[in-house]
Amino acid sequence: MSKYLFLLFKIHIHPLFWAIAALCIVTAQFQSLCMLFTIVFIHEMGHAICARFFSWRIKHIVLLPFGGVVEVDEYGNRPFKEELYVIISGPIQHVWLQGAALFLSQYGLIEGDFYELFTFYNVSILLFNLIPVWPLDGGKLLFLCLSYFYPFSIAHRQMLLFSTITVCIMTAFFFVIEPFQLNIWLILGFILYSLYTEHKQRMFAFMRFLLERYYGKMKEFYSLKPIVVNSEEYVLEVLLKFQRGCKHQVIVQKGEKKLFQLDENEILHAYFSEKRTNAKVGDLMYVY
Repeated sequence: MSKYLFLLFKIHIHPLFWAIAALCIVTAQFQSLCMLFTIVFIHEMGHAICARFFSWRIKHIVLLPFGGVVEVDEYGNRPFKEELYVIISGPIQHVWLQGAALFLSQYGLIEGDFYELFTFYNVSILLFNLIPVWPLDGGKLLFLCLSYFYPFSIAHRQMLLFSTITVCIMTAFFFVIEPFQLNIWLILGFILYSLYTEHKQRMFAFMRFLLERYYGKMKEFYSLKPIVVNSEEYVLEVLLKFQRGCKHQVIVQKGEKKLFQLDENEILHAYFSEKRTNAKVGDLMYVY
């Protein structure tokens, strides 16, 4: 039990939440504020408890008005099912919350207006978080699915591109429909800032992905997936082809002729330990 109770000390309230809270208080919507906080708190604790169950390293639990972020020190090498469970464990909390509210409403323990308002917030937060935009749960699901079929670097780039396009469409839509809704602009501003930060740190995320593979923190892989490369390709170009859930054998060719074969750890060792960051993969046959 103590390993879950410590999660309470990881909770941080994002300044954006306080901004929305101030608006709610000014407009006499304190009840709405309490509902939002409760729904968001339970949503994020769903993520955090599931992550803790799988012994993930949790850094912070940040609460926002429309959701939150469980910041973990994991970078794409956890089993696919683990990541899937952690992502959906937030949205699934809305199901039992809605069921509990319906039960209380039917037995007269809460008023009809309260139930309708709770339902509006609960469903809105659920649907909003499922939009395929980083860092929402939908964006994380998108990245997880893309990384199952494509190399990590390509999946990450495609996720950022799709998220950016989607946010631009959302911005244009709300500019026409609700141009004076400050809440919406605060939320869109946060998402755009998160996308900018993720784009700026994309190489850091990729390097952490590689380092965890190099130091053996990848718990399992689903298949052995060979990578055929040209001897003139740089080591980093080969690393950019690495994919989650797969163990790679790197087959080095010159033209159509196979020269030699390397295990992925040999490529990682050359890059991180030998610091051969500018080497061509064909040169590694003289090292090992």
